[in-house]
Amino acid sequence: MPENPTTASDDRDLDIRRVNERADDIEDKLPKLRQWMEQGRLMLSLVKDYVTGAYREVPYWAISATALALLYVLNPVDILPDLIPGIGYLDDATVVAFCLKLMERELDKYKAWRAQKSKIIDVAP
Repeated sequence: MPENPTTASDDRDLDIRRVNERADDIEDKLPKLRQWMEQGRLMLSLVKDYVTGAYREVPYWAISATALALLYVLNPVDILPDLIPGIGYLDDATVVAFCLKLMERELDKYKAWRAQKSKIIDVAP
């Protein structure tokens, strides 16, 4: 049976109102999403530094897990296709979160190395 256009429009309007009503909750979550984005960039930077040879103080399992997680995010054909509105990136986020938890200690070491490297560059004449 075809969907009534008026009902579909009402449902979308209800969804929009729900988002508006939950704006504070959503705003509270945005910084957390930003942190995930920063962590994803850190993971990508780690892979780049590993490939160039600038940073090799990471176990192979850790760099492999990072690369696989990033490739999973890149792949548009995964468990939940990215084109599905609302939930399409849920599996990507889950894979990245798992990898971040697995790599936590290695990423901390890498961040410390980058900070040290940055200090050396800032001090150099």
